[in-house]
Amino acid sequence: MVCGGFTCSKNCLCALNLLYIMVSLLLIGIAAWGIGFGLISSFRVVGVAVAVGIFLFLIALVGLIGAIKHHQVLLFFYMIVLFLVFIVQFSVSCACLALNKNQQHHLLEVGWNHTSSADIERALKCCGFHTSQNRSCEDACARDSCRPCDKLIEQYADEVLRFVGGIGIFFSFTEILGVWLTYRYRNQKDPRANPSAFL
Repeated sequence: MVCGGFTCSKNCLCALNLLYIMVSLLLIGIAAWGIGFGLISSFRVVGVAVAVGIFLFLIALVGLIGAIKHHQVLLFFYMIVLFLVFIVQFSVSCACLALNKNQQHHLLEVGWNHTSSADIERALKCCGFHTSQNRSCEDACARDSCRPCDKLIEQYADEVLRFVGGIGIFFSFTEILGVWLTYRYRNQKDPRANPSAFL
């Protein structure tokens, strides 16, 4: 049997959606693990990770049910939502990979000014963004050699942006593959169905 047939398209679409379900559960699990072990202190970060995981899980579930039942309406909405997710994810991934050092530095400084820096300073053993900017940092600098946090954070941020951008680009191409498979599968007729029935 040729792999462009009805059964092959159905199996490929089911496998792709099972992959998305595993990724979504992994995302939710990592967020829960990070907060459980105290690696993530921000509830916003965890909330966003869990929300994205739940959204991906629901979309994959709609796609899986649509593929199993060959349900035209579910497959149509799945295809549209997956295409919109592809556009957003591809754009964000390209933006992550395209940020230069000055743009990263500016974004990190804005983020630094809007968060409590004590946890970051304690974790990275540094003081202030550019220089020591508060009294506790000045006291720590008097005892030890202190360094500003900007270079350390930029190093981590550069690695994270490249990793996230690469993973995002990879998964965005699996999403466009899912859109193409869904479009193809929607327009195929089930060979076991009544030949005179509509699609």
